Amino acid sequence: MFIGREREMKTLEKLYRSDVFEFVVIYGRRRVGKTTLISEFIKDKRAVFYPGIDSNEKQNLEILSASILSVFTGTEVGSVFRDFHEALELIYRMSKEERLILVIDEYPYLANCYGGISSLLASFIDHKFLESKLMLILCGSSLSFMENQVLGYQSPLYGRRTAQMKIRPFTFAECSRYYRHFDRQELALAYGVTGGIPLYMSKLDDRKSMEDNIRDNFFDTSAYLFEEPGNLIKQECREPMQYNAVIKAIATGSSKISEISGASGLNDTGATSNYISKLMSLGIIEKEFPYKTEHSRKTIYKLSDSMFQFWYRFVPANLSLIGQGAGDRVYQRVEKQIPAYMGFVFEEICKQYLWQENLKGNLPVEFTDMGRWWGNDPVEKRQTEIDILADNEEGEAIFGECKWRNELTSEAELKELQHQSTLFHYKKNVLILFSKSGFTDGCRELADKRGDVLLIRFEDMEWEK
Repeated sequence: MFIGREREMKTLEKLYRSDVFEFVVIYGRRRVGKTTLISEFIKDKRAVFYPGIDSNEKQNLEILSASILSVFTGTEVGSVFRDFHEALELIYRMSKEERLILVIDEYPYLANCYGGISSLLASFIDHKFLESKLMLILCGSSLSFMENQVLGYQSPLYGRRTAQMKIRPFTFAECSRYYRHFDRQELALAYGVTGGIPLYMSKLDDRKSMEDNIRDNFFDTSAYLFEEPGNLIKQECREPMQYNAVIKAIATGSSKISEISGASGLNDTGATSNYISKLMSLGIIEKEFPYKTEHSRKTIYKLSDSMFQFWYRFVPANLSLIGQGAGDRVYQRVEKQIPAYMGFVFEEICKQYLWQENLKGNLPVEFTDMGRWWGNDPVEKRQTEIDILADNEEGEAIFGECKWRNELTSEAELKELQHQSTLFHYKKNVLILFSKSGFTDGCRELADKRGDVLLIRFEDMEWEK
């Protein structure tokens, strides 16, 4: 079932209808649905779809030849072009008078085996394709390659694209549209354990409980998701054991480079930094600074994929039991830890909700940017953290705290958020408490008294369909 991606599909259709040369760059981490999006777009159109492979130039040319020739009737499909220039020449001739789409999927594979392909494409764009009706789509999963070697100024292709799309995981709202039978809290957990990745989402069955889904997909050695993180790392990285150690260190609480180095057993911050850079290029890890700060001493690293966060937090520690087929017992051990894991997921859901309401003009402060903040509290002389800080250039700010707990959020937690807001010097502050379970009477009374507080229960969040 194809869902979501309405904005991307609308953009692609608009570019297609222009009937002039278009060059679109589509990129995003693996499994995020790039190929599915492109396949849905081209299914009723004349298109050459070429999937680059991690092999040599000869094999890639053979696959490209087959992809091109299978589209054009009257040509022997078993033929192979002499070189990439000849293949692109045919594409040019066939697109001079009619609309044609050429998709090169996993472009980094082709570029790595044939270093001249970007220069060749640039030459064709400048001297031939601009006169054609070709729609060229380059797609790739290596974020650093696509951003630097395709979109970057050092690339021969720089300045020639007419559009670019970074395909991101589904939001919580999009995830909610996919499942029909989960209740609201099950939807949040489903979103957390899949990270909004369409392929992972398809593995959950909303006719079952989330307990059954987690046990069947993560705590069973025959399940796809049980093997997925390891397989993905093996596919992309030459030293999977070291990368796995780095990811596990972050998933279990390490965030600074020195902490990750020690917890992973590498004990070498330089080597650890190299592993982290690679994982960042795959969209698995991201770097984070306190909001409005870019100081190297405060840099931390976190997993950008909450499925990886779940897997590396709970699966490796229980591998022996999982191997013995004791998935039920593993879930019993893990169940009490899930609320703490969901705190990270709930923060992301709350941020998405605030952006939605901000764009609709439903908040007392209209912000322009948002982030998380942590640092020293000079009054209490301790470290503190603010889940959400959003502000604008007029000196107005929203301070948010997100509580995924079974107990009611208390007056004390509102007072703590109020104190944190005094560490900054905005002319207007709005405080927002998000809670899974609701609020105590004392918290509601204090919020009413202050008049600058919003109390939002998870069940009361309304999402656009």
